Amino acid sequence: MVAHSRVRGAVVLGAAGLALWLFESGCGFLAPSTPPSRREILGGVGAALSASVGAQQADAYELPDLPYAYDALEPAIDKATMMVHHDKHHATYIAGINGALDPAEQPPLLDLIKGAIKSGKRPHRNAGGGVWNHDFFWLEMAAPGTGGAPSSKLAAAIDEAFGSMDGLKEKFATGAAPAALFGSGWAWVVVKDGKLQFTTTANQDNPLMEGVDAVEGIPILGLDVWEHAYYLKYQNRRPEYIAAWWDVV
Repeated sequence: MVAHSRVRGAVVLGAAGLALWLFESGCGFLAPSTPPSRREILGGVGAALSASVGAQQADAYELPDLPYAYDALEPAIDKATMMVHHDKHHATYIAGINGALDPAEQPPLLDLIKGAIKSGKRPHRNAGGGVWNHDFFWLEMAAPGTGGAPSSKLAAAIDEAFGSMDGLKEKFATGAAPAALFGSGWAWVVVKDGKLQFTTTANQDNPLMEGVDAVEGIPILGLDVWEHAYYLKYQNRRPEYIAAWWDVV
């Protein structure tokens, strides 16, 4: 995989987020008075990808570089975990979906995962879902202390849906805990019908998949609770990982 292709893929994601910010500014969901912050752009990446036509076909099947150093998220997420998670696990999903497709027929990643469940094709659902989920996961995080605060309108949407930011954190603490989300999966905040909702998915499913056993919607935040995301540092203490993760959102 060549470096310029990975950079081009990152540019596509950034442009998608900016496009959605412009759309949401007109609709009043995000404040339009200032340029988008990292949080606002990345909060819209999922929806922007949903709206894009997928002209960059090859980019969907290449491992993107992390947007920060391996140790940038410490102490919440350690360097060793980031190296294994990105370089091994994410790369395995990339290889899996590439191996399952005819190189001459690589659909846009979004199209592939939207129909993955209904198609009955396990590589599309498992490997394809793993690619999209991890592409999104890296982009929503940043070094501790650099994330900033939600815009006033996003904060109001959080308050309406969850009572407060603490209420949102509690949703993750309880909904993504082992007792509620047994085994491997993800916890999400999605936009559905103009409102925020919390949901969880098993394995590498995500809320963009049609027919998923979860709230279908546009993800704006996702938490990986597969053990490979935290086990080197936290072992079986998933609740500690969930609490620490908020330091890098």
